[in-house]
Amino acid sequence: MPAKAAIRKSDALGFLKGDDMRIDGSHDGKIVTLLLDPASALDVAALVIDGIDLSPGDAIPSDGDPRIDHALKGFLFTCGPDHIRHPEPIVAGGHYPLHGSLSGTRVPAETLTANEHACDASLDIRLADGGVARLTRRWSMVEGAVHLEDRIENVGDTPFPPMWMYHLNIAGRFFDDSTRIQGEMLPNGSNGWRFGEGESAHMLFPAVTQDGWASVEIGPFPALQHRTLRVRFRTDSLPFLQIWRCQRGKADVVSIEPASHRIARRSALSESGELSLLSPGEAIVYELMFGFLDGASAPRA
Repeated sequence: MPAKAAIRKSDALGFLKGDDMRIDGSHDGKIVTLLLDPASALDVAALVIDGIDLSPGDAIPSDGDPRIDHALKGFLFTCGPDHIRHPEPIVAGGHYPLHGSLSGTRVPAETLTANEHACDASLDIRLADGGVARLTRRWSMVEGAVHLEDRIENVGDTPFPPMWMYHLNIAGRFFDDSTRIQGEMLPNGSNGWRFGEGESAHMLFPAVTQDGWASVEIGPFPALQHRTLRVRFRTDSLPFLQIWRCQRGKADVVSIEPASHRIARRSALSESGELSLLSPGEAIVYELMFGFLDGASAPRA
């Protein structure tokens, strides 16, 4: 029998305070709770399974931007829609901010609607170059599996090249030597989670698509009865998978990051024709799904 989800203001669990929206669901005895943050574009402040919050909380590095310091503490935050990754200059003057203009944008209460299965919202984003984009966002949960649908529309007067990246942040304290990252785009299909050299590292791969979607799995997590997290994303608008980790000082976090663009300066992307313009009135759609595999069904390296 399909499990139901319930959505309400966050008034329990004790993970966060304030006006966070809460979606509860279950599947095969797993209690899955999603806390959504209206103060930051309805990104995910916490993902809780069987009472355990996977988000990194304070165990994160800081680049000095309070918007990102707030967002990175949660399980999922979104880069875009005008820029991703680190700040870069705007041709006309000024700079694109760290991770773009979306983070820290509050969702107007009058656009927020919810029922027992889904939560919808829309918000206008002031872009760094003076333009305006509208995000229409829909979260839903069925049988403990989460689905995010995002639509970015250019509601300004001038074209801009949309850029987008999801950061799914997992606290490093849940990883051990058995935890691996697995997917067809990875060399040999599997990689240990402590990849690269030094305290921080990242990897980037072209997404391998099946029926327009790519899949990556990370786990097992001993604290979650050896369950594995599976992430799927639509590859027509998110053709790359970036994976990042940071174990520096108090920071201990690993992030799965479907992305619209490879790692390169905007000037290089523009010269190679990879910054396609979105004209006024046009829109682009991004989609993401994630859920858990039981230990018995999770693949092994």
